[in-house]
Amino acid sequence: MGNRSLTCEDLGRMSYAQAWDMQCQVHEKVLENKLFGAILLVEHDPVITLSHRKTVPEHLLADQEKLTQLGIDLQPTNRGGDITYHGPGQLVAYPILRLNDFKLTVGPYMRLLEQVVINTLETFNITANRESGMTGVWTPPELGKLPERVFVGSELPGRGVGKICALGVRVKRGISLHGLALNVAPDMSHFKTIVPCGLEGRSVTSLKQCLGQSCPKMSDVKRVLMKQFSVALGCEIDDATQVS
Repeated sequence: MGNRSLTCEDLGRMSYAQAWDMQCQVHEKVLENKLFGAILLVEHDPVITLSHRKTVPEHLLADQEKLTQLGIDLQPTNRGGDITYHGPGQLVAYPILRLNDFKLTVGPYMRLLEQVVINTLETFNITANRESGMTGVWTPPELGKLPERVFVGSELPGRGVGKICALGVRVKRGISLHGLALNVAPDMSHFKTIVPCGLEGRSVTSLKQCLGQSCPKMSDVKRVLMKQFSVALGCEIDDATQVS
């Protein structure tokens, strides 16, 4: 990619609506060639995001009273996918990229995002993979195939099995929006308010559930994730805006 480099901005904790406004502002800059591309990192205030799929209402399992009690907001979204929870302890990454600059179309871009997460988890000794016909990243579904190290620190065998990262994107005028949500150490009980991604009977998991007390700090996960993005995209990240 020559001397062109990506900007990384760590937004800290922010509401979903605020972060969406930020995405739109960055998208406009990329569209006008004022910025080559950016990756926004954020932890959202507790929120359930709803796509336009007709099945979404039946996948919301909590009424408004329960959501208010838990402090969980509801927000519509124009990304692909179904219904998703975001909250503190979950690392959300929004790459805003002109896909043609990286010789990518939507399908290969989604596979790239999955591979970035798989490589990040491998750094922390978690074996993860894709599942045929599904979007996202999963810890292996069959206990017999799991390396013993995955369960170090887990309270119960099998708590580290499930979907560990959700993906949902939109491409507008050739530039990507939305992205991925990697469960580091969120409040997993909040996922009981939905059928995550509309997948009945499938569990979700996190780095914390996989690694227990060995779970890395959020800052370490951010650093590794950005390194894997740099490798996968073949593009440097601006030192001035790189996460610490």
